[in-house]
Amino acid sequence: MNTDPHSVGDVLDELERLTEDADTVSIGDFLAGLGRRGYGPVLLVPALLEITPVGGIPGVPTFLAAIIITFAVQILIGHDHLWLPGFIERRRLSSGKLCEATAKLRGTARFLDRWFHGRLPALTRPPIPRIAAAIVILLACTVPPLELLPFASTAPMAAIAAFGLALLVRDGFLMAIAGILAMVALGVGFGLVGSEVA
Repeated sequence: MNTDPHSVGDVLDELERLTEDADTVSIGDFLAGLGRRGYGPVLLVPALLEITPVGGIPGVPTFLAAIIITFAVQILIGHDHLWLPGFIERRRLSSGKLCEATAKLRGTARFLDRWFHGRLPALTRPPIPRIAAAIVILLACTVPPLELLPFASTAPMAAIAAFGLALLVRDGFLMAIAGILAMVALGVGFGLVGSEVA
């Protein structure tokens, strides 16, 4: 991708491009395709993947949460050029599974791109991305225990996806909605984990 993505459709186009000529796609290849500089896509894509059938594979939600935390920590401390450890960058995903996930997300992408773009841009400027990153870390930390409960990890991942989308399309109104979703998801998540422990 020659330019930074500015919509969910752009991100899905890049995923599709990478899956055209290979049986598997490395996370590093995908990150390189996005240019490694956009905060939004690196939070949005793992969260969206968790919501698709890919997220139903045991261990995948926790793995995706670990990727999200790695990126969110870098956003929190102000890194412009995002980095992943080599063992994660080399991790490969099935092109078939990614194509299936991309196809399922196309309708959602069209809806999101139509309705969310550029409102209240002040809420997407510093220091807001760092505050969002701190909340995203908390949300992602709830995923491993929630993975033990059917579909429970979808709530924090949906909030993370909202933060990622808000940063991608620079929509402050959506950033505010993401904050509300995060508070609800954290409350539900900690409640579910607490009930399981009890």
